[in-house]
Amino acid sequence: MRFEDKVAVVTGAGTGIGKATALAFAREGASVVIADIDIKSAEAVTKEIKSLGRKALTIKADVSNKPDVVQMVDKVVKEFGKIDILVNNAGVVVVCPTEELAEADWDKVVSVDLKGTFLCSQAVARQMIKQGSGKIVSLASTAAHRGFYGLGAYCASKGGVISLTRQMAAEWAKYNINVNTVSPSTTLTEMVRKYYEDTGKSKEGQIRWIPLGRLNEPDDVSAAILFLASADADNITGQDILIDGGVAALFWPKGV
Repeated sequence: MRFEDKVAVVTGAGTGIGKATALAFAREGASVVIADIDIKSAEAVTKEIKSLGRKALTIKADVSNKPDVVQMVDKVVKEFGKIDILVNNAGVVVVCPTEELAEADWDKVVSVDLKGTFLCSQAVARQMIKQGSGKIVSLASTAAHRGFYGLGAYCASKGGVISLTRQMAAEWAKYNINVNTVSPSTTLTEMVRKYYEDTGKSKEGQIRWIPLGRLNEPDDVSAAILFLASADADNITGQDILIDGGVAALFWPKGV
């Protein structure tokens, strides 16, 4: 029960890593805010959390829209009186060769993944500054650390998330606010499973690059997020944790 009496806001919590993270916080005692643009998915997660005997609040929010973000923070503070933890998980990806990438697709990815992280962090930090403490954990990606074919906008936005996180960590340390990121490699969410189905591609092609021999499950990522949000990480800020099965440690794919 590391998060007894804590209030955690998780964006994009209706599915995938966000859902796993929201449920993990609830299992460890937190009251959880499920913020998602897909209200139906968010309500399903809220129902699941309440079945665990924990408090949960569903909020429909587009993280790239400042009025939505401000309204989200206001609702949480009105309901719970505080915000202890923010997880910036909401994100989108567009797969397209960079030379063919439409400006609208660039804007969409950067608006949700980078601008959304900024807007949510800024709004929540203003509340955390009043409280004198807080933990912010944002989802970056291994795509922030190296190039990936067809992910020009995504790589740029997630690289920006890491740089922004370092800046916020430095600025807000005096308020006892810790700001960190996690960088997962491919994680077996609903979206990724659908990608394999739609394209006919095999996950085995990726696994051959991974020293530990498997892709991430959502719980692999949520475990790292909960660590950074816990008292165990009180003296860690401005850092990024790679969750990639050892890929970053490897120069050449195994078996080649």
